[in-house]
Amino acid sequence: MEQREAVVAVLLRGDRLLAVRRGPAVVRPGYWQPVSGKVEPGETQEQAVVREVREEVGLTVVPEVKVWESETDDHRFRLHWWTARADTGDVVPDPREVAETRWVTPREFLALDPVFDGDREFFERILPEL
Repeated sequence: MEQREAVVAVLLRGDRLLAVRRGPAVVRPGYWQPVSGKVEPGETQEQAVVREVREEVGLTVVPEVKVWESETDDHRFRLHWWTARADTGDVVPDPREVAETRWVTPREFLALDPVFDGDREFFERILPEL
């Protein structure tokens, strides 16, 4: 199976970031994670970050910088991790994709359960170096 491209948007607001709990209409519902989604054909990673954030949580963001790459645990997706500013606006989750949202510190994110191993690695190893 060919590996697809996807983005992970680490949305920053002050010293907090947005965590979303996966909704009932997506694979592996209930997991906490940053906003993420597939890169569509002809779309840049930056465009995918903007679109996915708007679709999932209703925020308009500006992608800042790509900070990491990883793979999903099933190897179906190569994940391109981007930071993005979300300084204004209210979070309006798409209820099919997002069951709950929280602005959390990195330490609070690590206390959420369940989270994917790759997300845990990002928050423990990569984010502190940024």
